[in-house]
Amino acid sequence: MKQDSPRALIAWTIALAALAVITLWAMYLVRGVLLNIYIATLLAIGLSPLVRFIEHQRVLPIGTRRLPRWLAILSIYLVVIGAVVALAMTILPPLITQARDLGRNAPRMFDRAQDFLVARHLIDHKLTWQEAVQQVPTPDAGGTLDVVFSTITGIVGGLFGLFTVLILTFYLLIESDGLLSGVLQLFPREQRPRMAQLSRQITVKVSAWLMGQLFLSSVIAVTAALALWLMGIPYFYVLALIAGVGELIPMVGPILSAIPAIAVAFSVSPIMALWVAVFWILQQQVESHFLVPKVMSTQVGVSAATVIIALMIGGSLLGVMGAVLAVPTAAILLVVFQEVMSGAAEPLDSLPD
Repeated sequence: MKQDSPRALIAWTIALAALAVITLWAMYLVRGVLLNIYIATLLAIGLSPLVRFIEHQRVLPIGTRRLPRWLAILSIYLVVIGAVVALAMTILPPLITQARDLGRNAPRMFDRAQDFLVARHLIDHKLTWQEAVQQVPTPDAGGTLDVVFSTITGIVGGLFGLFTVLILTFYLLIESDGLLSGVLQLFPREQRPRMAQLSRQITVKVSAWLMGQLFLSSVIAVTAALALWLMGIPYFYVLALIAGVGELIPMVGPILSAIPAIAVAFSVSPIMALWVAVFWILQQQVESHFLVPKVMSTQVGVSAATVIIALMIGGSLLGVMGAVLAVPTAAILLVVFQEVMSGAAEPLDSLPD
């Protein structure tokens, strides 16, 4: 059978279609692994400028020897771990104290909330704290064991996934030059300078995204702490920390962080709870419609409309994780799209080495 005969073309088409279906099905089966690889790749790309900066520092002022790459990466890991430990040592003592006070004052807060509801005829009578605890439905022993086992499994799986991502990021940074050279070999020789320039642009975008996320989280935590402190809300230290962490989780994070703040403010007075709710709504409106689009468009170079559309699409596809990865993915696709559209018109000699 000749290679250009209709039968041969049909056979090749069927074979390629079957191969594509098998490949897509295999990718779907290992989608969790591919997602971890993508996260590690983004982290490696985002940290690579910092690694190169540390790597090019001389060990001694008068020496010529530079730091090995593995030591530069390890130093970043150690600094991050040290910062987390220092932050924990600073936050945990007041956090434990405020959490203990919150648990001690929970019955009184519950009683004041019931007074408010009884006065407005929303409930018929008050319950004691013990009665309320006793009326909480308790699952059977088997259900409890299942919940405990699934919770422990989820925590262990999350920690294992985080450890795997960090280790993979470490090795991707170690072997970044070799991996980039291998990828460039897939392109014709005359296109390799353009692809190298494209990889540098992607690195700048992803690194700027990481810095932007940290900046947004810090702004939300500081403004929340200041506002709650000025309003006289107790445990503002804990609530601001929750708000900062929630900022790292698009869409649902700010909503979840608002619940404990409003609940604690309600223990002070219903009017104060209303003011805290108003503040949270205004803060999130400013964050979602001004801060995130402005910071990401300035840092990453992606327009505000693109940021909002990417967040909606990413959240619809992969939930919270999709929303987290939406902006850097959109930045990468935008760089690739611009390069494809301008590649034919831009002379190769004008590109930097």
